[in-house]
Amino acid sequence: MSTAWYPAGRGRTVVVVTTTTSRARTTAPPRTLTPLGLFTLLLGCALPMIDFFIVNVALPTIEHDLHASAATLEMVVAGYAVAYAVLLVLGGRLGDGFGRRRLFLWGVAGFGLTSLACGLAPTAWWLVAARVAQGAASAALLPQVLATLHATTSGERRARAVALYGSVGGVSVVLGQVLGGVLVAADPAGTGWRAVFLVNVPVAVAALVCALRAVPDSRAERPAHTDLAGTVLLAATLTALLLPLTEGRAAGWPLWSVLLLCAAPLSALAFHGVERRAERDGTSPLLPPSLLVSPEVRRGLLLGLPVFVGFAGWMFVSAVALQQGLGYGPLRAGLTLVPMGVAQFAASMLAPRAVRRTGGRAVALAAAVHLAGLATVVTTVLLGPWPHLSPLLLSPGLVLCGIGQGLQLPLYYRILLAAIPARLAGAGSGLAATLQQSCLAVGVATLGSLFLSLTAALGMRQALAVVLAVQAAGLLGLGWLGLRLPRVLG
Repeated sequence: MSTAWYPAGRGRTVVVVTTTTSRARTTAPPRTLTPLGLFTLLLGCALPMIDFFIVNVALPTIEHDLHASAATLEMVVAGYAVAYAVLLVLGGRLGDGFGRRRLFLWGVAGFGLTSLACGLAPTAWWLVAARVAQGAASAALLPQVLATLHATTSGERRARAVALYGSVGGVSVVLGQVLGGVLVAADPAGTGWRAVFLVNVPVAVAALVCALRAVPDSRAERPAHTDLAGTVLLAATLTALLLPLTEGRAAGWPLWSVLLLCAAPLSALAFHGVERRAERDGTSPLLPPSLLVSPEVRRGLLLGLPVFVGFAGWMFVSAVALQQGLGYGPLRAGLTLVPMGVAQFAASMLAPRAVRRTGGRAVALAAAVHLAGLATVVTTVLLGPWPHLSPLLLSPGLVLCGIGQGLQLPLYYRILLAAIPARLAGAGSGLAATLQQSCLAVGVATLGSLFLSLTAALGMRQALAVVLAVQAAGLLGLGWLGLRLPRVLG
């Protein structure tokens, strides 16, 4: 017996179950994505996104309790980030073949177990190993969210679901900062920093129970075989790029970091050659080059570069500036960003309406609002009573930044997902998430390093203004790209 998925018009599909003699025995529509199913998927994708940032607030207490060196603390962050980014495309591909619901369940269960391992870690290197495993679990679950949305929704339902996904991604970052500060300050039951990991366990259990009831299954029409060579080469390429970017600055850019960065483009060329040969021979490449040939896909990926690099750089720079420049504690620093998070969520809900009214110009509109927010923040920093700026003075600029970001994230996913064929939903979703996570690392490494180097030369106030000006230049490029988009988006 075999199962195949076929389009049935108006965004619906039917499942045709046949015997080995190809006679149809059952035809039934797939389960639609219910509100509970959508909530469960969004809850699942929030877990790894929150965890990416929540640990930053806990690093000082981890250093004290586990006697961890600075390099080991960097590995607590980098081990998760690299494993997460490296395995995302593979996670999406496995969902295509084995079923996205199954991979989502495995990923959520793995995330809960590895969070427990992190929370109970007796040594620093135990924590590093558990964080790497946690990143792998995140890579298994996250691509299934976008792929399931792509496969089980269409039209305005998909637009609203993708807008919610984009808003969860942005709000989760702010929530991670706030929740980390609250948990470390509250020290529930004397758990200290362990609470930032243990809090994931009951949430993962709840997501698992809901997923068993409400998340529909979907998979590729013809599941592909594992592309071992492509998997190894993609992992090598991303590791050679991301590990030096996340570890090199703290280590003083040793020789190994430079050699890895030099090896990254060579590995990328080898990966492209292997994938192109596999697609030409009719086998199953991990990331089909034909996916990147599409101008719409390339345009969607290009839009993501300034969005995620700038967002990651902003979160890193603002965290340092608020705590070291303005003397805020972790909790106050996190709460300062709440207006931005609220504005971001509200704007993401308006993204579908903005697309209906302005089409591709919504991207340029988002960039313009974000630019206005950065200009307001820079003006406040340069003309305000530094280092005695209150959160209230920073709020207007942060709200505008939140509105811009809230529009940008859903638009990126909407434009990119509309360009990806349904048969490649898993691989395309993995690619979208890989770009996001890679840009987060690149944003922290580039804008973060620029900020820290300028701080030593100019002082934190001027360094912050310069870095925000650099981010504004990226938004100008985003606005220019938005003006070139078609009036009607898919």
